Amino acid sequence: QVQLVESGGGSVQAGGSLRLSCAASGYTYSSACMGWFRQAPGKEREGVAVISTDGTSTYYADSVKGRFTISRDNTKNTLALQMNTLKPEDTTMYYCAARLGWCRPSSALLLANFYNYWGQGTQVTVSS
Repeated sequence: QVQLVESGGGSVQAGGSLRLSCAASGYTYSSACMGWFRQAPGKEREGVAVISTDGTSTYYADSVKGRFTISRDNTKNTLALQMNTLKPEDTTMYYCAARLGWCRPSSALLLANFYNYWGQGTQVTVSS
């Protein structure tokens, strides 16, 4: 069984920060390409950031460049998203995603259909 569990969401004021975490189990996490997505009710799932299998390469959506940082710790089987200078438009549910195998992050990997494993999501709310 493959499990991805997000945590760290919550409510903050605009300009604040949050750090999301994703704990992976049930498969060889170190061999997986990982990404963060967000999706509001009734909206399409939007790719936020992706990181290569070894953590040396990343790609970000234009809307979060310079504010968010994706990272991974393969020793602890965890993925993180540091979210700084949060804006009200960042408010939504955030999801962790994985696909086994190597990858080189690019805009194509911000598409949800690239991934085959998903977490249950964690809510982020940013107030003005």
